[in-house]
Amino acid sequence: MTVMPAVLLTAGIAILSLTESTHMPAVSVSDKLMHGVMYLLLAVSWMIPVRRPVWVCVAVTLYGGLLELLQYACTLTRSGEWLDLLADFLGALIGVLSMILFQRLHEKMRK
Repeated sequence: MTVMPAVLLTAGIAILSLTESTHMPAVSVSDKLMHGVMYLLLAVSWMIPVRRPVWVCVAVTLYGGLLELLQYACTLTRSGEWLDLLADFLGALIGVLSMILFQRLHEKMRK
């Protein structure tokens, strides 16, 4: 399987996370919900080519932590938040667990 969709999504999340908030449109959705959904999608996109649930969940969560640190250290209008990292982890966990469930259901249907 190709990793290109996962790489593009990974890069897109970095761009969105590190763009100054003054250059971003106002969004009425909860920031934590957006984090959860983005990292759920990121975990799913990496589970397709990698298929190592623990590694994907850990790597995606660490990536979220790195971006939170970069927001804190390198941007003027963004801040790193522990609750954002928690939302990243929960999104990654739900994404990985969803893929495990999907794979098991898919295997049962093939039998």
